[in-house]
Amino acid sequence: MSTRVLVVEDEQSLAKVVASYLQRDGHEVDCVFDGPAAVAAARRHPPDVIVLDLGLPGLDGIEVCRQVRTFSDCYVVMLTARADEVDKLVGLGVGADDYLTKPFSPRELVARVRVMLRRPRGPGTAEPDPVRVFGDLRVDPVAREVHVAAAAVELTRTEFDLLAALAARPRMAFARRQLIDAVWGEDWVGDEHLVDVHIGHLRRKLGDDPTAPRFIRTVRGVGYRMGDG
Repeated sequence: MSTRVLVVEDEQSLAKVVASYLQRDGHEVDCVFDGPAAVAAARRHPPDVIVLDLGLPGLDGIEVCRQVRTFSDCYVVMLTARADEVDKLVGLGVGADDYLTKPFSPRELVARVRVMLRRPRGPGTAEPDPVRVFGDLRVDPVAREVHVAAAAVELTRTEFDLLAALAARPRMAFARRQLIDAVWGEDWVGDEHLVDVHIGHLRRKLGDDPTAPRFIRTVRGVGYRMGDG
């Protein structure tokens, strides 16, 4: 089954070269040349991967990535003109999965896309997390499955991502804002106590008594962390 790649690059000659390499690798490829067109194309024909230039007319690559992340979990490879921009992009946490600095080899880009498409997406991580076990609770980030005492637990996407974020660093006490950043994204604005609502939903579905929790503990004055089960 072919995959769709959206190439967003204002240098049209470069975009066509990249597209030709990706097409030869078996992908369906769309090309657009500015930021607004990129967001529209991602909505119209949802891609599996976006190859996204940082310097674009209309909207820059950072803003395109932020907007796309509101409706898509596709992979994003950001193209930058300078190596020092990579540190800036990583620090901003805009949701890109990989970065290439110009000039780059189209073959290297194709290889990275190929590896990406073989890699299941984990919540906020570049590599899939291993299965985590906390007593009777089993969290499988790759399969996106949760079991308690061998019984499957149906969670919403948000509930699963919240649990997976906690489970990925079980000794860490997360503040609400850290969980917001990990699950909803750094651009999310609103009442951070939304986390408490989802924690309540999770506890109910997991059969976790909030007065004596086994799986999700409240850390007074901080937020939440995983229990030992």
